[in-house]
Amino acid sequence: MHILILASAFNSLTQRTHAELRDRGHTVAVELALPGSPLPEAVRRHAPQLIVAPMLKTAIPEEVWTAYTCLVVHPGPVGDRGPSSLDWAIHDGVDQWGVTVLQADEEMDAGDVWACVPCRFPPMSKSELYRGEIADAALEAVLLAVERFAGGTHVPCRQDAPYTADVRLRPRPYLDQSVRRVDWTEDCTQDVLRKLRAADSQPGVLDTLLGGEWYLHGGHPESVLRGRPGELLATRAGAICRATKDGAVWISELRPRRGPGQPPTFKLPAVRALGDRLPSLPEHALPLLSEAGRRTWTDIRYREDGNVGFLSFSFPGGAMSTEQCRRLLDAYREACARPTSVVVLGGERDFFSNGIHLNVIEAAADPAAESWANINAIDDLVEAVLTTTDRLVVSAVAGNAAAGGVMLALAADEVWCRSGAVLNPHYRLMGLYGSEYWTHTLPRRVGAATAERLMREALPVSSASALRLGLVDRVVDRGPDEFAREVGGLAARLASLPATASRITAKKTELDRLESVTPLAGFRERELARMRRAFDDPDAPYHALRRSFVRKERPSCTPPHLGVPAVAQTAPVPGAADVTGTALHSVTSRPNG
Repeated sequence: MHILILASAFNSLTQRTHAELRDRGHTVAVELALPGSPLPEAVRRHAPQLIVAPMLKTAIPEEVWTAYTCLVVHPGPVGDRGPSSLDWAIHDGVDQWGVTVLQADEEMDAGDVWACVPCRFPPMSKSELYRGEIADAALEAVLLAVERFAGGTHVPCRQDAPYTADVRLRPRPYLDQSVRRVDWTEDCTQDVLRKLRAADSQPGVLDTLLGGEWYLHGGHPESVLRGRPGELLATRAGAICRATKDGAVWISELRPRRGPGQPPTFKLPAVRALGDRLPSLPEHALPLLSEAGRRTWTDIRYREDGNVGFLSFSFPGGAMSTEQCRRLLDAYREACARPTSVVVLGGERDFFSNGIHLNVIEAAADPAAESWANINAIDDLVEAVLTTTDRLVVSAVAGNAAAGGVMLALAADEVWCRSGAVLNPHYRLMGLYGSEYWTHTLPRRVGAATAERLMREALPVSSASALRLGLVDRVVDRGPDEFAREVGGLAARLASLPATASRITAKKTELDRLESVTPLAGFRERELARMRRAFDDPDAPYHALRRSFVRKERPSCTPPHLGVPAVAQTAPVPGAADVTGTALHSVTSRPNG
């Protein structure tokens, strides 16, 4: 079918829907619902057979939903309504939730139901759940609804009919700051965490701190540090620790409240945002091999299990600043000094990496200089992975990755990707040529022609398509909470294989051969020369595109590369038996893998 995606933004769920519908043979175009845009006219121009709305904040015009079947994704079970569905679910402390695909009509979230999929709702932040459990359920529901529509015989169920045993129509209001507000003298740690998690990543929890008004983002428990409720206790890796009445929480990012007539504000690491306002506080850094059992937060962790080292990292939004790249490089070198034969690099769930930290760059006194420092810091990290010859390195991509984050993953010997992850292996939408040795690693995996196409099209790639193209070596079909455990078992098996020792020996020989023919330094030098021109030219598109991205400025129209129908995949997508496996013999790998 020809399917049109209507969305308020091309966000993570919209990207995944786009990629997975293409995987299943559909042609897909995107139209953004923007203020002042003539949506009915745009829809008629696309002439879709079906409209799917994965993330839509505005109502579909009657002229559209009366002429076309419009399937709307609502991040709540049957009967749930309102714009703050996930926020209320976290606020109420539910542990089971769901996603409903319903048909658009005159009342928001009240149309006939085409599919509903339940899901677990662990105590995580809203954004992490949205990209994890909610996205998995949403795609299952969308694909089922599309299949039912294509079959032509399915009759959707009314929400006031007995679709489930217990349907309660629950239109709920927007969850505003009067409900989100933290009372530091009265709220216990769990209440503070619940409020912070329900507001992540938008809108944040509005609070006063050190004479300013800030939106708080990110909440993580601390089991040791204590102080007066509301008191700032310590810093760690750019985050601040703040006391509650019965404990403390780590807050990773802050966003200043926007003043009248001022430009939109954006999130920054908390220490960076507070700047000179921040009093002198102890930096409670944790050793890489820290004590087990303590409930605390850190963005980089390391553990060992037998002959495998696990270096996990989790940076807010997947962005990696100069300082974060350097700390991760130090941790990687420390991990490589340990007596292991396999190192697993990646987070346990959610983002892998999205490359350089555009927010920190935008806030810098000299964005061009910070851009240059950041790209060199991440290049240093990628180079360290590429030149590791005394062990195998596995990238464990639990969640989405983009731009330099994809190239960081490709630097490893093997890339294992969760089935729900979406990859964006391109740079041009930010006006950049790209670095991170992509001109070496991307063609090496997918071939020069496919590498050029991926860069030119600038479209999201599903995990299944990434496996088919050779971008990844294994797709792990597990939920967000199960991915790390499955990777641990696979890594242990890899370390125990007799062939692993010979693969490690061959790495040094292959690197020496490469250096004698096309040295890695040459790839980096050529890439950085083009990046430097974009950074140093104040009129280069990169600066305006970065500013628009950071300040979340909406485009004036749908970007051309999204409005053109993306053709369906011509090669079959691997089935479940090909993309999952509990033993290494089921890995689909490159010839040298």
